[in-house]
Amino acid sequence: MSVHRAYVGIGTNLGDRLDNADRALVALESLGTIARLSSWYRTEPWGKRDQPWFLNAVAALETALQPRVLLERMKVIEDELGRTHGERWGPRVIDLDLLVYDDIELDEPDMRLPHPLLRERAFVLVPLAEIDARFAALRDALPRAQLAGVVRVERESVANMSE
Repeated sequence: MSVHRAYVGIGTNLGDRLDNADRALVALESLGTIARLSSWYRTEPWGKRDQPWFLNAVAALETALQPRVLLERMKVIEDELGRTHGERWGPRVIDLDLLVYDDIELDEPDMRLPHPLLRERAFVLVPLAEIDARFAALRDALPRAQLAGVVRVERESVANMSE
């Protein structure tokens, strides 16, 4: 059984963000082993700006699951944690994105790897570069204004942060 390295973006901006993220991490452990976890970041909304700020991190997951199966199971976790699918880029209890899977490049109608918006999203590239230096150049290529919207936070302070 081969073990693969997948990077999973974790985001939440509704309800108890820290609890949402912790429950997602526990659920992800049913899909493999979390080898590394980035710091937590308070991030400005992306795509749709008029919504609460996000709590984001990236997990490096060692898994035996193939990419499509992994993605399907991540979507089941989202549903189990209360995600409803509505407005694109809108608020969500939890969002799990398969960002990178080994060095696979895949371009199919329902699955693209690496994630098609990876290079545009500071809220993903900052935590991703923190746990894998290969992504530092992509992070550093982003505009400063975008990077300024991604602020590292301590776990203990998340509950005290305003919307």
